[in-house]
Amino acid sequence: MDRKLERILPLVQKPARYTGGELNSVIKNKDEVDIRFAFCFPDSYEIGMSHLGMKILYSAANAREDTWCERVFAPWDDMEEQMRKNGILLYALESGDPIKDFDILGFTLQYELCYTNVLNMLDLAGLPVKAKDRKALSPIVMGGGPCVCNPEPVAEFFDLFSLGEGEEVNSEIMDLYKEHKKRGSTKEEFLIDAAKIEGVYVPSLYDITYNPDGTVKAITPKNGAPEKVTKRIIKDLDNVFYPDNFVVPFIDVVHDRVTHEIFRGCIRGCRFCQAGFIYRPIREKSPDVINEQCKTLCKNTGYDEISLCSLSSSDYTGIEELLEKLLDWTEKEKVNIALPSLRVDNFSDSLVKKLTGVRRSGLTFAPEAGTQRMRDVINKNVTESELLETAGIAFSNGYSAVKLYFMLGLPTETPEDVEGIGILAKKVVDEFYMNPDRPKGKGVTVGISASSFVPKPFTPFQWEAQATPDELKEKQEHLKNTLPSKKINVSFHNIPTSFLEGVFARGDRRLSSVIEKAWQKGCKFDGWGDKFLYENWLESFRECSVSPEFYANRKRDYSEVLPWEHLDFGVSKAFLEKESRKSYNAETTPHCRVKCAGCSANKLNGGKCDV
Repeated sequence: MDRKLERILPLVQKPARYTGGELNSVIKNKDEVDIRFAFCFPDSYEIGMSHLGMKILYSAANAREDTWCERVFAPWDDMEEQMRKNGILLYALESGDPIKDFDILGFTLQYELCYTNVLNMLDLAGLPVKAKDRKALSPIVMGGGPCVCNPEPVAEFFDLFSLGEGEEVNSEIMDLYKEHKKRGSTKEEFLIDAAKIEGVYVPSLYDITYNPDGTVKAITPKNGAPEKVTKRIIKDLDNVFYPDNFVVPFIDVVHDRVTHEIFRGCIRGCRFCQAGFIYRPIREKSPDVINEQCKTLCKNTGYDEISLCSLSSSDYTGIEELLEKLLDWTEKEKVNIALPSLRVDNFSDSLVKKLTGVRRSGLTFAPEAGTQRMRDVINKNVTESELLETAGIAFSNGYSAVKLYFMLGLPTETPEDVEGIGILAKKVVDEFYMNPDRPKGKGVTVGISASSFVPKPFTPFQWEAQATPDELKEKQEHLKNTLPSKKINVSFHNIPTSFLEGVFARGDRRLSSVIEKAWQKGCKFDGWGDKFLYENWLESFRECSVSPEFYANRKRDYSEVLPWEHLDFGVSKAFLEKESRKSYNAETTPHCRVKCAGCSANKLNGGKCDV
């Protein structure tokens, strides 16, 4: 370890964030590899080390003999201060080497409010933040993750983006880079060739023009770049690379357990949910493969909890078969099984009985709206009677804590819809006390989490106006004032952060200057409440003469050229428009296993969906 680093670690909180050396971290001889890849997570160690995508792609890259992939996280304020004071450049955990000397820096963009952290990490690494100012072939700065379905607000900072699932395309990018490195190519030569790889978007190869009203006029490719960049998917989850171990952190992280992905995509089609559309088509992993991989991971990491991860775990067709296989050994080994993302309408008594065989915690469901009309608008396809029946099953099986997720500010929402949230929660409370099989000697805890609706690209609501901060504040107050029971606890998302998320979710390249300005004013860790400098953001918009309301609070016409028009995530624009129009009539669309709605995403998988 560098002596400067040794001296500063006792001066910071949680020094284990910065040391490396954890169980299962990968160490290679840097003189024996051709490519050094820094996997950069633009948030704290605890958040990044909980992320399944990072675990998969870290291990996949290190499975290549010619590549050494190392981890990099955003240093917390105390560490950053010491690094800048002592001239320590941002380094990778495995080797301690400065990442500016690496070949590729890969950032995962999970959340719009991590953008300033990307700039701060590049600066801490001793690199220019703008792609045009990094002239050499290395390091290539690339981005992936859900936010790259519209990466335009950060396009000026990245050399390329990987759209969709990275297990295969990342390897193809590294193969191409290795060729160009041997050839002594320029960065431009590499990027022109990289744009020919399916799923790779090179923003510098597209010119954007604007109409007098500020909307996008045209997106024009050049130097042979494709007119549309189509995301990549993994067609066979049973045979794709999956790690046989995870790096085990020295300190507590947010999700300190084995996380296993059981399927990709979603059958539901909730009109607000970006993940439900951009991860289509639906592909399942078989119960036998999941069971064996979970067993191996528990053995190699020592974890005593498995989280079966997907957008809707109970929609996995083999869920009961899988639980039987897992319980066959997890009960003996005292390994807990967690099933996040359960659906109200398929939460069966047999399923909950299997779950009660292991450690029991509270249950979480997401009705999303308080009235049936509003649930039909958003295509939630869940009824009040289904929610109450589900609560009854849970209470009969020993549960006494339920958390309900809702959204405020949904399209066409009325004050009655807001009041309906509290009324529905009260009915869940009543269901507990009317249940003769409820846990004796316990009271019920019903929590409401009410987030603010943010319209996102590639959803039927991508054209909608986001409610203004004042409107959202009014809705929050109305909900608080109309709660019908003191047994209901309510929490709200921070309105300014939701507003900023709405700006960047549907923004264009003109926002890059705002992000850079805000970062220069000290903005970073914007997703953390105590770090969020809202006034600095508003000043940055004013100084750049950019209206945030233009992006967040403006309803788009269906004919408008959207900033992400040149990117294809599988679901057709015609389908999204059709769903948008149906929402105004509160007309629902059955889920994929009832009837195919023709979203077109199965074209990415040879016309196949695992429904």
